Amino acid sequence: MNTLTVLASGASGASEDVFTPPGLELFDAPPLIAGVTWLTKPVLLAILSTLIVVVFCWSAFAKPKLVPRGIQNVGEMGYMFVRDQVARPFLGKDADRWMGLLLSIFFLVWIWNLMGVIPLLQFPVASHIAFPIVLAATIYVLKIYLGIKHQGPIGYFKNMMFPPGLPKPIYFLLAPIEFLSNLIIAPFTHAVRLFANMFAGHIILAFFSLVGFWFVFEKLTPLGAGLGVVGVVMTIAMTGFEMFIQFLQAFLFAMLAAMYIGNSLHADH
Repeated sequence: MNTLTVLASGASGASEDVFTPPGLELFDAPPLIAGVTWLTKPVLLAILSTLIVVVFCWSAFAKPKLVPRGIQNVGEMGYMFVRDQVARPFLGKDADRWMGLLLSIFFLVWIWNLMGVIPLLQFPVASHIAFPIVLAATIYVLKIYLGIKHQGPIGYFKNMMFPPGLPKPIYFLLAPIEFLSNLIIAPFTHAVRLFANMFAGHIILAFFSLVGFWFVFEKLTPLGAGLGVVGVVMTIAMTGFEMFIQFLQAFLFAMLAAMYIGNSLHADH
């Protein structure tokens, strides 16, 4: 691991201390209870995120009022955003049928991500690759199931690998590319895009916050004070930017889910 050596001057001379940037140890997740190996911090936050989404949706939509107020108003704003920006562009007339799934995915991934900037919790669930993989794999299985159900097994794979209207020799090159793109690369990138953004963002926030804490509170020197202030300012700025990325990644994940479902329902997509 790379280290940054900081010289702190004292009355008795110079002492050498080592500042170690944060690394993969940030993502170590030991069991919270001895002997219960599955109960780790990411799992606990994932369960908490699920409960938050369930309680929020139940409070917003269980007993809707004609004139929405409070949490119902917030819920309807989220519903309209997902409906207009995620579902309708890819699902058209079938959008309303899939709103429950797409709305749940959007809010769940968003809460997963926001866990990374909530004080004391400060761990984005999606920065552990297992969670995006499970969610992306669920969409992947649903995509294939719907494609076979609505287009037939032969029709689904034919429409996917052999789009009509092209010269036949092109299919020798295009068919394997379409197969890899739709059945291997697409679910892989669906999961990894979310994971990589949350993983990198968590490391960046941890780095700048540690720089600020170290140089301002631990090893305060005239030179280090300025560096510490920069660390604090960058932590605040990067937290705001990271919150935007967290929302954007939830939107993109839900949008891709809608696109995959739409492609399976309608062969012409």
